[in-house]
Amino acid sequence: MTPKRHWFPALVWLKTYNGGHFSGDLLAAIIVVIMLIPQSLAYAMLAGLPAEMGLYAGITPLVIYALLGSSRVLSVGPVAIMSLMTAAALGTLGLAPEQYIVAAITLAFMSGALLILLGFLQLGFVANFMSHPVVTGFVTASALIIALSQVQHLLGITSHGYTLLELLFSLWESVQQMSGVTVALAAPTLLWLFWSRKGVANILKKIGVSHSSAVLIGRFCPIFAVTFTTLITWGFELDTLGVAVVGSVPTGLPEFTMPSFSLETWRMLGGSAILIATIGFVESISLAQGLAAKRRERIDPDQELIGLGAANVATSFFGGFPVAGGFSRSVVNYEAGAATPAAGLYAALLMVFATLLLVPFLYFLPRATLAATIIAAVWSLVDLKILKTAWYYSKADFLAVFFTIVLTLVAGVEIGVASGVLVSLIVHLYKTSRPHVAVVGELPGTEHFRSVTRHNVETHETILSIRIDESLYFANTRYLEDMIYGLIAERPRLSHVILMCTAVNEVDMSALESILEMNKRLDELGIKLHLSEVKGPVMDRLERSDFLSKLSGNVYLSQHQAVEALK
Repeated sequence: MTPKRHWFPALVWLKTYNGGHFSGDLLAAIIVVIMLIPQSLAYAMLAGLPAEMGLYAGITPLVIYALLGSSRVLSVGPVAIMSLMTAAALGTLGLAPEQYIVAAITLAFMSGALLILLGFLQLGFVANFMSHPVVTGFVTASALIIALSQVQHLLGITSHGYTLLELLFSLWESVQQMSGVTVALAAPTLLWLFWSRKGVANILKKIGVSHSSAVLIGRFCPIFAVTFTTLITWGFELDTLGVAVVGSVPTGLPEFTMPSFSLETWRMLGGSAILIATIGFVESISLAQGLAAKRRERIDPDQELIGLGAANVATSFFGGFPVAGGFSRSVVNYEAGAATPAAGLYAALLMVFATLLLVPFLYFLPRATLAATIIAAVWSLVDLKILKTAWYYSKADFLAVFFTIVLTLVAGVEIGVASGVLVSLIVHLYKTSRPHVAVVGELPGTEHFRSVTRHNVETHETILSIRIDESLYFANTRYLEDMIYGLIAERPRLSHVILMCTAVNEVDMSALESILEMNKRLDELGIKLHLSEVKGPVMDRLERSDFLSKLSGNVYLSQHQAVEALK
């Protein structure tokens, strides 16, 4: 691939674009936009921003990502997690409405610029620092907070806060003012949205509709809820009875906006921008790779950084807020048959028409309906089973998930995700600092060596064979030394120690010095130190140092050869 094509993936798929691609992309775009319109309004409300900003954030990012992204089906725009993180980052700053909007725009610019920088530096591997359990725990806790934050709109009251305790206390204080009319409208809407996710598809399949078609039709159910409750509110003038509505939304395309370049603003938003960029990228790349795998396509993480970053930077200049790949929209885009990123371009064009023509009809759209839409959308992200799974599989992973969920719920999304990453790193360092080391022996009649605690193997009194199942670095060599000295103390007739290095991919300088020191102490005891099955890259480094000249023993090609030569 030429450099030009690397930076502009659209030049690749445009060369082979045809009529078949067009029909599939257009159908997918229509279905995605039907979902995107209510989601855009709902997520703008969740972020504490005017409704039109949600529509604006659903236009420009689609265009830019279609040109620069490497995924053919990822639908970039407003998403629940990004909206919550935006609200959490800005809600405690005490900003006036105009300042709040500028800060949200600036947050999109900062997070996007960071992603672009990481992309140009080819640092797509940063996604690996967010372990799957931590991401799952964070998304689960965030989904619970999002759902709880929308209860106020279902009850027709007001609440505030971005943690579990703050929201519960605030709701308790205001629950006596709840609107019966609002509850009467919201309750069946919420029930419909939950039931229809599978219920409609099941009914359609029973009457002969194919599974894929039934699932796609079921995706339209939120639109039915939006249309019906809007008509009910308008026809019975429920807004005069206490039902909060979206109200007037400015008609027209987004005007050019400028993020703030104030150093004070950047200082306040810097940490939040980093977390938003990280979470947005991790969620988007995971979704993009999962969908691409189904088509045997390839996702370029570095290009994804550039595509997603450019989408965020672009939306900051056209009245948007931080965006990422939307799970439900991307899945629908895939299932509807989107063949190329052109589906995103068509969706953006349809969003333009919707912004120009449909906005006046949104006046009587109940906020309770948008809240129900958000709750139904994020509830599928709640995965409390991860706690049970992690507990039985790995206590270390359980700790990471548990702390992430608890701290996100109690202390907020930013502290939650930061603590989750920190706990993951600490757990990783702890596990690598205590590498798995096994005393091994030879299986009778073979040349294979296995753990003496798991198999019936042959060993020798004068030889201690130790298999190291981890690379050696400054943090774990002390543990290895202590273990070897303890084993030596139990074997008075020992003459040789063989380190079986099958799983050792690297030995850093600190570990090399520690091994040489251990070699010296063993030599003083009349015990020779040997190595076996050293990998080529590791051997190359050892040969460039003075290690081999100081080693009291030898380096053997295989463990079997070492034992045969020394027994």
